[in-house]
Amino acid sequence: HHMFTTGMPVTGQLFFMYSTMLIAVPTGVKIFNWIATMWKGSMTFETPMMWAVGFIFVFTIGGFTGLILSVAPIDIQMQDTYYVVAHFHYVLVAGSLFAMFSGIYYWLPKWTGVMYKESRGKIHFWWSMISFNVTFFPMHFLGLAGMPRRYADYPMQFADFNAVASVGAFGFGIAQVYFFLFVALPAMRGQGEKAPQKPWEGAEGLEWEVPSPAPFHTFENPPKLDATATKVIG
Repeated sequence: HHMFTTGMPVTGQLFFMYSTMLIAVPTGVKIFNWIATMWKGSMTFETPMMWAVGFIFVFTIGGFTGLILSVAPIDIQMQDTYYVVAHFHYVLVAGSLFAMFSGIYYWLPKWTGVMYKESRGKIHFWWSMISFNVTFFPMHFLGLAGMPRRYADYPMQFADFNAVASVGAFGFGIAQVYFFLFVALPAMRGQGEKAPQKPWEGAEGLEWEVPSPAPFHTFENPPKLDATATKVIG
């Protein structure tokens, strides 16, 4: 969509518009698959699952705003505004940071051998989710109002939403400090309840068939799996 404002002919704009719109097809299929996998499932909402569901929510918002930017006449107005900043942070922070935290909380007991406090994990999740949206959701309105990116200063008409976003950004940053001090650091120091071999009910795979933390030589001998390939025999 960045190509729409480069001065290319209308035919070129149409090509990039349709090709950008097509990105929504596999993205929509992915989101449908994730939701359908959870549909009527026997789910529990420990911290890793909360991060995974939060990822879907935030990533979907980013996908819808990206679809809007794929329309050439709209994007010509939105290009290089804070609307684009909001869009790609909803996609990239969700697609990388939120998914990464889901994986960290899932495997942290296996890495460290201790269980983190579930209450602290949920505080980190809700703190991050709320402050993230306080930071970036107002930027959609700033972009719609015409505030450009990469400017050192801006007219006073944009001051209120920028102030809200700044408060959210500080809150989001402090939430990650909280995670490091009260979740990651105690776990790395071995502080907490000893983690069982398989701390999650639905955890399947070879990594859950060894003690927590996993020994240096994970398997002295090649493991033999049963017919369902989910349990180690002998």
